[in-house]
Amino acid sequence: MLSTTRTPAEKRQAFREGLASGTLQRFPGAFTPLSAPLIQELGFEGAYISGAVMAAELGLPDIGLTTLTEVAQRGREISRMTDLPTLIDADTGFGEAMNVARTVQELEDAGVSGLHLEDQVNPKRCGHLDGKEVVGLDTAVQRIAAAVAARRDPGLVIMARTDIRGVEGLAAAADRAKALEAAGADAIFPEAMASLEEFAAIRAAVDVPILANMTEFGKSALFTHQQLRDVGVDLVIHPVSLLRIAMGAIERELLELRETGTLDGAVPRMQTRARLYELNDYAAYGAFDERVFDFEVPGAP
Repeated sequence: MLSTTRTPAEKRQAFREGLASGTLQRFPGAFTPLSAPLIQELGFEGAYISGAVMAAELGLPDIGLTTLTEVAQRGREISRMTDLPTLIDADTGFGEAMNVARTVQELEDAGVSGLHLEDQVNPKRCGHLDGKEVVGLDTAVQRIAAAVAARRDPGLVIMARTDIRGVEGLAAAADRAKALEAAGADAIFPEAMASLEEFAAIRAAVDVPILANMTEFGKSALFTHQQLRDVGVDLVIHPVSLLRIAMGAIERELLELRETGTLDGAVPRMQTRARLYELNDYAAYGAFDERVFDFEVPGAP
């Protein structure tokens, strides 16, 4: 009730242990706080908090318009709702080295287990769109070094994302991944890999864990978890999938409502009231309330 039963430090340790376990860590994107306990209940290893989803929920494109305050708040809301580790998208760190340092500490205070910082220029673009620009190697390395220096809890996972594959090619991505690892990154997120062979090349280039981004309608095919395991991927995210599923269903049912004037036919497809109450732990709140307030008011003297 009210909050996760595990401390941020415990969840960070679990994240690090998962990354080192040799078992693929599966992190669906928790697009709302309520989706986080569902991800946990269904047996996934963690929950991802997507910057693209946060922007979309605000009606904004994914071009760096969200603020650190908004991102930290959503990170706190989702991390509170699950005992699983959470990994959050910190975009470019909302600026350069000093901004990156503050970003790390704000997200650390929000209770996330890890964050990733990318090497795009400001303002950034969605990683699966054309026309991206990346910063020079010195700036990319400086961002990661600043993040590592600002970290107060050594358990917090600092991941480096590089978008250079779509700009300069695979060899450049491998070289940059090595440099980011040397700067202190705990893991590497190579964005927009075109094939399993490309993931394997990044795996061979670094010694730290690597992430695969399985986002629909992107540059990468939707490889299976087994295919990703076979090429040495340690962590897979499905960042926007649940939002897309939900919004697709919402649109279909709104059309039905417009055409028929009722949602009676949609009821079998809806989450039930009982299921909602299970996920938000309604019964535990009721029991707690009774323990606090279940007493008789004494009569007047």
